Amino acid sequence: MTPADPALETPLTRAFGLRLPVVAGGLMWLAEAGYTAAAARAGVLPFLTAASFPDPAELRAEIRRCREAAGPHAFGVNVSMLPKLVPGERTEEVFRLIVEEGVRVVETSGRNPEPFLPILKDAGVTVIHKVPSVRYAVKAQSVGVDMVSIVGAECGGHPGMDLVGSMVNLALAEERLEIPFLIGGGIGSGTQIVAALAAGASGVVIGTRFLVADEVPAHDGYKAALAAANERDTALTMQSVRNTIRTLKNETTETVARLERETPDIGIEALMPHVSGKIGRAAYESGDTSKGMLSAGQALGLTHRAAPLAEIVAELETQALTALRRLRPEAPRAGALSGAA
Repeated sequence: MTPADPALETPLTRAFGLRLPVVAGGLMWLAEAGYTAAAARAGVLPFLTAASFPDPAELRAEIRRCREAAGPHAFGVNVSMLPKLVPGERTEEVFRLIVEEGVRVVETSGRNPEPFLPILKDAGVTVIHKVPSVRYAVKAQSVGVDMVSIVGAECGGHPGMDLVGSMVNLALAEERLEIPFLIGGGIGSGTQIVAALAAGASGVVIGTRFLVADEVPAHDGYKAALAAANERDTALTMQSVRNTIRTLKNETTETVARLERETPDIGIEALMPHVSGKIGRAAYESGDTSKGMLSAGQALGLTHRAAPLAEIVAELETQALTALRRLRPEAPRAGALSGAA
């Protein structure tokens, strides 16, 4: 599989045989084999989320299901690490399992992946490390990752504490990085893909735009709520515990914001009854989006309807090709620039 236009070829597309220079961001509880394989077949690079399968045997089985469904198309595994090592953490076991299963690419996030790079590099695994701002990308480059994904303040999920926007991250990355980089946060249109490539990126990260894909294993009511929302329908909360998250506005975000205002030093324990992942996961099953921390970015404004994933990717491609045509106006006739008749 190759891009429809040479301008869309990048180190990312060449490394993994992609139709578009797009990474489908890992979606907790949702990026399972069906969705991941569909994204791979559509020509973008998706990731199973390891944290969705805490039992190693389940993760191994899901990787194998995805490989069978994806066929020759590339996919990876997302490994989100806690900010600090905690007793009982099985991160090294997860990486060794990934290597044993012959996965070609890993997306890491959360903390410095340096201790695990020898395991992955020795097996020829490409490591893409995801960070919330360029200063962390510079560090990741220094320890030897292959690529970095930089997700700006507009992203769904965790944009970090710096809250630097995607366009600023894009310019800073081009200036400060030598390894290939990807830009995420508010990306939901093919025109943005072209803009990112023009500024030096090797691709983009898309999450929110894909949440309404038919293959996402979530209730139709959940997808309908996202499709009906716009770019103003997200909220930033949990800054008080240094775990900023952007989610769909609902009763839970209003409650959490109020608690943070009233008790600035509230602490994560007092927030957990409202922000527990179990509550959000229930919304995927029931379609009731009034409660739970439901990660969603400002690309909601570009997310209008549910559709098959291949159709969404095709729409992104059409938009990208339209943007490229804008940059290639027809050559002027001889003498036109000089005003000759």
